[in-house]
Amino acid sequence: MDLLNDLKKIEKKAEKELKEVADLDKLEEIRIKYLGKKGKIQSVFSQMGKINAEQRPVVGKEANILKGKIENWLGKHKEKLEKKAAEARFKEEKIDVTLPGAEVKSGREHPLTLITEELEEVFIGLGFTIAEGPEVESEYYNFEALNIPEHHPARDLQDTLYIDDNYLLRTHTSPVQVRTMQSQEPPVRIIAPGRVYRSDELDASHSPIFHQAEGLVVDEDISFSDLKGTIELIVEALFGKNREVRFRPSYFPFTEPSAEVDVSCIVCGGEGCPLCSRTGWLEIMGAGMVHPNVLEMSGYDKDKYSGFAFGIGLDRLALLKYGIDDIRVLYENDQRFLHQF
Repeated sequence: MDLLNDLKKIEKKAEKELKEVADLDKLEEIRIKYLGKKGKIQSVFSQMGKINAEQRPVVGKEANILKGKIENWLGKHKEKLEKKAAEARFKEEKIDVTLPGAEVKSGREHPLTLITEELEEVFIGLGFTIAEGPEVESEYYNFEALNIPEHHPARDLQDTLYIDDNYLLRTHTSPVQVRTMQSQEPPVRIIAPGRVYRSDELDASHSPIFHQAEGLVVDEDISFSDLKGTIELIVEALFGKNREVRFRPSYFPFTEPSAEVDVSCIVCGGEGCPLCSRTGWLEIMGAGMVHPNVLEMSGYDKDKYSGFAFGIGLDRLALLKYGIDDIRVLYENDQRFLHQF
């Protein structure tokens, strides 16, 4: 068994293969082939037990020298191949700094944000404060405290999304008025904008998620004329002086008397068109005098205090103010749409 001769053959073959290697993957294959646990150098070491004891030191020395030599060759080739790969990558990634930069589109305020901020500014100017409440609400605040007891038919009109037997996603922002009355003494003047939820099918005019702004005033000697004057001022601020306002009798469990509020159509000016269903009017909110039961459940003296409340659909206001004909575009985050504002 001539292991020294085998080492010479391994050296010549390794040197030849290393000269022909062209990429790092192939280089790794060669390293494993010669220096791996089952490689050719290790094969020589494993056969040393079969030769004379006098030859073993000589063969071991030569095998280690060859192992170091191949490791050195591999290191130099790896350095060259890595440099070559880096140069090729830099060439592919070369940037022409004289080319114009890519356009970065700036953001825009959402129409719902715009209409909310505009409404808040009007009310702050009237001495109102901004109030907030949780979107996950208890049945008590969403219904009972607003004069809608269990089994009341008005609950069926809410299309409520329940979380469990006691908690739900609020169907209106009216619970904020109850929480406010429970936490402070009159006078109260608040506006409470926020997101609300109902189990509605999504179409051009309905969404399971939408936005409302609840308004509440409670003090001594508050009358329906105060409510009417406030709403007329709001309409003028949002839609201009040429908008007519109409109050229609309606029913809400938490107000008495109650009314629906319409404005003359912003498209046809009251003449009649598809937007207003040929009526000349567009509904924008529900309103009324706070029901005495609601005042009493909130800890107020119903014989001393009175108040009015109203709920404005902010999504509907945005559609009317900006001439949008489909509520779904408010939630699609299409930059082409948002950049119009």
